[in-house]
Amino acid sequence: MTSTSVKNNNLLPPGLVSNLQQVLSKKNGSNNNNNNNKINDDDNVNNSEVEPKESDNVEPAEPSSSTSVSDASEAVDTSKPIVLVTNGDGIDSPGLVFLVEALVREGLYNVHVCAPQSDKSVSGHSVTLQETVAVSSTEINGSTAFEVSGTPVDCVSLALSGALFSWSKPLLVISGINRGSSCGHHTFYSGVVAGAREALICGVPSLSISLNWKKDESQENDFKDAVSVCIPLINAAIRDIEIGVFPKSCSLNIEIPTSPLANKGFKLTKQSMWRSTPNWLAVSANRYPAGHFMSNQQSLGLQLAQLGRDASAAGAARRLNTQKKHVEIESVGIAGKSDSHRVKKYFRLEFLDKEQEETEEDLDFRALENGYVAITPLSLSPHIETDIQTATSDWISAALPAEQ
Repeated sequence: MTSTSVKNNNLLPPGLVSNLQQVLSKKNGSNNNNNNNKINDDDNVNNSEVEPKESDNVEPAEPSSSTSVSDASEAVDTSKPIVLVTNGDGIDSPGLVFLVEALVREGLYNVHVCAPQSDKSVSGHSVTLQETVAVSSTEINGSTAFEVSGTPVDCVSLALSGALFSWSKPLLVISGINRGSSCGHHTFYSGVVAGAREALICGVPSLSISLNWKKDESQENDFKDAVSVCIPLINAAIRDIEIGVFPKSCSLNIEIPTSPLANKGFKLTKQSMWRSTPNWLAVSANRYPAGHFMSNQQSLGLQLAQLGRDASAAGAARRLNTQKKHVEIESVGIAGKSDSHRVKKYFRLEFLDKEQEETEEDLDFRALENGYVAITPLSLSPHIETDIQTATSDWISAALPAEQ
């Protein structure tokens, strides 16, 4: 790198590159010694050294304590396709970590990670509005990784916006590997599927991957086996995206059976009507009695997600009322004045498995139960089946007066 230029390499925001060039030019003008005008590998360029021009209209990004600008620029190989990884279970979950490490070992891709800092596995396609989303750099060997205090959709939307990374369109977005299947109607609840769906909305090919985790049977190493099963499919997807033959206008939802290495092969499936039965449990006035909160491992994600929603609602309520005097805000996200006559009850949601009536072998959950890796294309198409369209038209005609 010379003393008067900074190479962007598709990593740094243009405003920051301009600032670096100005700093280097000033150094060059005041001192002709080139050794004093180089940015060495161990130099940390921070906000106190590089001030943005007013015309740049960009706020200086706060650097992480472990990553310098020069380190970041050297980490990117523009000859390799960019792959973005997110998930619903949180950035520390073994499914994501094992997947990212495997992609890095392949040595074929620039692997970037933008994932929730905590479990958001049942957040659906929710986004964070009127709340500040915190982003922190983190370490997953060989990748550029950030954890986000938001949902999977927040993570993908932010990553593709150009606000976090200088690029805005990776070759592929992979969401997973999720702990627990996302078949049937669970795709509407699933944070991991929502992450892939958001990528598709933004025009980027995507995969969502889940492992059919079973309590008292599955173990953490099963995620490693799941990675080994899906890596060939990921490599094939990236290859075919590059040559333009990957399926367009759909995201692929990949469901891996409980014993990944014993799978019977890949099977193209259709989305079923499968869902677990929602079960609402009344909880005592002490909202989380001793031993109750952590007793059900399967619903831990639901509980953590609810805590996150409570905290988010509480923060929003407090900000909304900061300019109002004599207003009381409860600490669990319920805003309003205290009322001793108001009845308050607490409930907790669990999902219980039930016997499924659908028997077609090419349905997602049925193929999964039979030991296949189920691959289901999920579309954003708004087209409604003809019989539904006709039935709706007939109902409207009958329900509304002719003049309307």
